Amino acid sequence: MKKNNFKNIGKEVINLEIQALKKLKNSLNNSFDQAVKLISSCQQKIILCGVGKSFIIGSKISSTLSSVGCASFALSASECSHGDLGSISKKDLLILLSNSGETQELKPVIQYAKRNKITLIGIVSKKNSILYRASDVKIYIPEVKESGHGIVPTSSTASQLAIGDALAIASMNSKNFGKLDFKKFHPAGTLGTKLKTVEDLMFKGKQVPYINEKSNMKNALQILSKKNLGVLVVRNKYKKTVGIITDGDVKRVLQKNKDFQNLSLSKIMSKNPISIEQNELAAKALSIMTSKKKITCLCVHKNKNINFTVGIIHIHNILNANIS
Repeated sequence: MKKNNFKNIGKEVINLEIQALKKLKNSLNNSFDQAVKLISSCQQKIILCGVGKSFIIGSKISSTLSSVGCASFALSASECSHGDLGSISKKDLLILLSNSGETQELKPVIQYAKRNKITLIGIVSKKNSILYRASDVKIYIPEVKESGHGIVPTSSTASQLAIGDALAIASMNSKNFGKLDFKKFHPAGTLGTKLKTVEDLMFKGKQVPYINEKSNMKNALQILSKKNLGVLVVRNKYKKTVGIITDGDVKRVLQKNKDFQNLSLSKIMSKNPISIEQNELAAKALSIMTSKKKITCLCVHKNKNINFTVGIIHIHNILNANIS
């Protein structure tokens, strides 16, 4: 076989999987909605179970569900008859995956679920199968053409994986599971870095260089030198932020005024400083800074209290965290 034929084979495999996914998309019905409601409301564990490649796909779906707030684990149906059925409790939700729905290893699992009144969701391609008939919620995956002489599980496994992803994301939305929730389960790696918030990186508490608006430049210089952040947050007696002063502002004052120490801060500060909510992604803070000329830090506020600064986020904080 000529090497240049391999690319065509690859394209044909992908094309068959695309056709399978189109059929799957058109097959979704109310059973999908029912499954999402069961998954998102489950108070115990969601158990994915299958044999062979269906078990491997189930393991991936289980991992995705867990990552979006739906506690889950995977079981091999082959091991269930050797003690692993004890992992399934009455309040769990059981999801069985099988292309044929007739796999022998699934039968004891189905019987166990029925005896113990465990809710069963079946993901299956044969409507006349044991699994399809036994399922409380039936998710039908249309029969598709496989690659490799029509016998290698490729299009069918792609459909199983896709329906699992669809269930996970729909359940995530049903639970109002947002970026901050997702971040709790992904503290490390590339995802953890991308999901770092302003609050994760900001200076806060005694680190923030606050100064009262009635103070003078002599005091301002002392605080600038002590905090070493190149910025001062100017507040009134109610602790409301009324402006900021940067070390650049101070340098310009020193050049123009001999008696600068007694200058009022109101004549030097920039009013209405840009502020960002503490739960925003640090990447957004970086975007704001880079879109403005010569801005290297932002005030940080909590909730909608934009005039009450709780922290300072500096561009160096963000870059040092490898966020770009």
